[in-house]
Parts: sequence; structure tokens; C-alpha cells
Amino acid sequence: MKKIILIIVGLALGVPLIVGARIGVGVGTGKIYVNEKLRAGVIYDLPPFTVLNTGDELGNYGASVEYNEVQPQLKPASEWFSFEPSNFTLGPGQVQIVQVRLSLPVKDVKPGDYFVYLEGHPIKKSVSGETSIGVAAAAKLYFTVAPAN
Repeated sequence: MKKIILIIVGLALGVPLIVGARIGVGVGTGKIYVNEKLRAGVIYDLPPFTVLNTGDELGNYGASVEYNEVQPQLKPASEWFSFEPSNFTLGPGQVQIVQVRLSLPVKDVKPGDYFVYLEGHPIKKSVSGETSIGVAAAAKLYFTVAPAN
């Protein structure tokens, strides 16, 4: 009997205990189409998008723009966008509405159709600064810039 108990205890000690929290993110906005043709040199307040903590722990989140590597539309510069808030904390199941502002510069804006992802993602603090964890969700943004006069 002692031998069986020792085997069971040995197996229990040899199997690592796996405990982990799940980090997750979602967005509540699928696609944003800006129907009017935008003009260079103008600042636009775009429709907001929502970021959702789908995980089971408190986390820091951020908003940014990301691109599709191969796309027929033009890629807007990330500097054209600002987010309010750009970084925020969400508990499990909590939602943050993120305001998006697009500032088109006066010069060097090609007319045409543009596409970009508005991304929500978890942020992990590291010794060297902030880094993304590798999980993200995004809303698709489509807009057109009109030719200059």
C-alpha cells in the first residue's frame, strides 16, 4: 500500500501545475466607410471603434493602425491618425470606445482610395518600454481622398 501511495505522490509531483490567464481582445466595429471624399489639409473626426477585453484578466490595451501587406488601395501614413485614448486599461469583459482623428497633410497626399486597419491590442510593459503581445483585433477603414484643386 505504501508503494502505491509513493507512486501516486511521485506522479503528482512530476506533473507540473499549469495555471494561466487568458489574454484576449475584440473590436465591436467591423467596417468603417467614409462616404464623403476627403481633402488634403483637413482634420476629420472619424466614427469611433470599440475595443473589448475578451480575456479573463485585467490588461493594458492600445490602439494603432496596421496595414495589409498586399492591397490594391493606397496606404495612409500612420502619422495621419491619432487615437483618444491611445492606451487604456480594461478588466475582463470591459469595453473602451476609441475616438479616431485623421489629419490629412497639405502636401504629399495622393488622391485615391485608401485602406487601413484600426487595431486594438494588449500591451505588455517590458524593461525597454511597451511591446505588443501578438494578439489583436481590427476594424477596417476605407476612405477616398479627392484630387487637389
